[in-house]
Amino acid sequence: MPRVVRCGLIQASNVKPPEAGLPAIKKAMLDKHRKLIEQAARQKVKILCLQELFYGPYFCAEQETRWYELTERVPEGPTVSEMQKLARKHKMAIVVPIYEEDQPGVYYNTAAMIDVDGRYLGKYRKTHIPHCKPGFWEKFYFRPGNLGYPVFETAFAKVGIYICYDRHFPEGARALGLNGAEIVFNPSATVAGLSEYLWKLEQPAHAVANGYFVGAINRVGWEKPWKIGEFYGQSYFCDPRGKIIAEGPRDEDAVVVADLNLDMIEEVRSVWQFYRDRRPDAYAPLVQP
Repeated sequence: MPRVVRCGLIQASNVKPPEAGLPAIKKAMLDKHRKLIEQAARQKVKILCLQELFYGPYFCAEQETRWYELTERVPEGPTVSEMQKLARKHKMAIVVPIYEEDQPGVYYNTAAMIDVDGRYLGKYRKTHIPHCKPGFWEKFYFRPGNLGYPVFETAFAKVGIYICYDRHFPEGARALGLNGAEIVFNPSATVAGLSEYLWKLEQPAHAVANGYFVGAINRVGWEKPWKIGEFYGQSYFCDPRGKIIAEGPRDEDAVVVADLNLDMIEEVRSVWQFYRDRRPDAYAPLVQP
């Protein structure tokens, strides 16, 4: 029988403005996501990924130390603990993007991987950290990731994670493939006018070059008071041939669902022998400063 896994992506707008206070913002976003996770469960999703920094706005639009209060330990913090309970309840593996405190003053943009039985499998820390206009001041908030490119063996598939700005770098996308990823999730926060022309170009290219499925997620809406642009949604899945097989709306909350036939990976790699024909002996200049 074909090895088919139903996967889901959640894209969502922010609920409350900064003046509501961080506890209220976090509670509102967690309440919203509980409902969306329930919706995914009703659709029998087996692997689900949430958007980047899912329990708040994209606060990197400004440089203010107050947002440090959104950090949590991973996996000991309350959000990962709650997601473990939801994973057990729904028998669903969940990718949980979170603002991580490693130690006081040392913070990462992180995603925890929870398996269907609620086990914490590990985490990925965003490797490439932008710091650029029109309001992506991430080096103020995050250290570059230091855990490499782990692949997590869930009950249903081998999952890799790449976060937002990482997607512009093919090296890590290849590393995830070499490490055995069958599905790579990329939770993001990206706006129209900056990256939209790349949104459906880069990640299908990663899927083709590496012979795996990609789940790309973007939040939706305008987040006031900042004016960095509209988060344009359009979360999607693409297959190892680079074909988009499911896509979310531009401006609405959504659970994007697709059935991924993992047998396609071997089929595609039998035709396109990119792993066989690699020349790592010739790539030394790629890792020079």
